[in-house]
Amino acid sequence: MTAAVEMAQLWRGPVRESVHLGHAVVCGPDGDIVESWGDRGLVVLPRSSAKMIQALPMVESGAAAAAGLGPEQLALACASHNGAAIHVDRVRAWLADLGLGDDDLRCGWHMPRDEDEARRLTCTDCPHEQVYNNCSGKHAGFLTLARRMGAGPDYVAVDHPVQQAVKTAWEEVTGEATQGHGIDGCSAPNFAGTLHGMARAMAFFAAASEDGDARSRAAVALRQAMVTWPELVAGEGRACTELMRAMDGRVALKTGAEAFFIAIIPERKLGVALKIIDGGTRGAESAIASILVRLGVLDPEHPAARQFRTPVLRNCRGIEAAHIRPGTAFS
Repeated sequence: MTAAVEMAQLWRGPVRESVHLGHAVVCGPDGDIVESWGDRGLVVLPRSSAKMIQALPMVESGAAAAAGLGPEQLALACASHNGAAIHVDRVRAWLADLGLGDDDLRCGWHMPRDEDEARRLTCTDCPHEQVYNNCSGKHAGFLTLARRMGAGPDYVAVDHPVQQAVKTAWEEVTGEATQGHGIDGCSAPNFAGTLHGMARAMAFFAAASEDGDARSRAAVALRQAMVTWPELVAGEGRACTELMRAMDGRVALKTGAEAFFIAIIPERKLGVALKIIDGGTRGAESAIASILVRLGVLDPEHPAARQFRTPVLRNCRGIEAAHIRPGTAFS
């Protein structure tokens, strides 16, 4: 079956008002498909779900160790953070330790998702610092690798040594050549490949061992940083953070723009890649939670599972108006 399948439904009263269609692949440690829905060969841009691959050369090369980075910085390198103080303060300190500043970033500025910081910036004359960009940790990682390489400042150019190192890592862990690239919201290249390839890469991260080679140890360090610091990977109330907490650090999760999601499950040595074709976040969050329940690593009755897998939608008066259900793909 290659057609998109129904992964989440929205019900309003007795009416199935909307559906979210998508594709997903679960891979085992050998890269073979354990289970799939829809088109396993779909060419995708995983967007921010690829951040652990983008951070891999920084750790594997020894740049992270040379810069004295710990798990908090590695979690931020994989993060799409809220721009809360716990995020931006750490990125500022990271840049300062490199002898760099906000102007060295190439991610651009946007208003933080964190309400306290957004309110503070709105009500003061604070500068529009790029550290508030949800990808600033990833970009600090790029700068760390660029410093190690002795490379130039325009690290987001696709032909820059940093991005060429990312491309090499991408092709090796996905097991396939890239199929071009798009420019992400943060200006970095985002390499295209198949959904199967992305799931294969996540299975590599899941099966990686500290007894392995430098790349394997780097993968362990990144996935462990994510589950140790889930609040740095996204933020309070976000699906990545809350679902990782719900699974007690057993699974690493990462969302990507346009309704992409990945999961890394070390205890099962499984990798998951998911794409909802309408780009709707609520569909991706419900679907990834349904897959995690199906794989036996998420309790469907946990409050976080209910919050994202089967959320209640309330109207402006706080009255329950609709709810999300798992789609027929999971029945």
